Amino acid sequence: MLREGEKAPDFALPDDNGEVRRLSDFTGKKKVIYFYPKDNTPGCTEEACGFRDTYETILATGAIVIGISPDSVRSHASFKTKYDLPFFLLSDPEKKVIRAYEALTTRKVKGEEKARVRRCTYIIDEHDVIRAVFPDVRPEEHAREVLEILSRME
Repeated sequence: MLREGEKAPDFALPDDNGEVRRLSDFTGKKKVIYFYPKDNTPGCTEEACGFRDTYETILATGAIVIGISPDSVRSHASFKTKYDLPFFLLSDPEKKVIRAYEALTTRKVKGEEKARVRRCTYIIDEHDVIRAVFPDVRPEEHAREVLEILSRME
């Protein structure tokens, strides 16, 4: 995992509308960037809905939320509509940004090593410096944990 105090890698990925978004587009704002394995799965849905339910409070801290997974733009658009998600979902099917943020891990499935996106989150400050790292997220509590850190950054 990247560490607190490191400069966050810039990226360029399409959002759920196909518009390319860059980390540098959000310089001057705090950013919650969370990586997740797959749209419409139980843990990923719970995590996304947690951010949805606390989004207004997150915005009040001066932060935005960006979710990144290998799912397609189309899948993200459907997921976002289905759960009324108010934040950006970025598509990284080649896993370039996922790798850059060290959010790719492996696990054994039927004796074979399989690459898998690690459920993790970075909180990045207004100057694009990493201020907090959550290497192993528990979806049911995560939005509250993030909000606690953001509240202390004000």
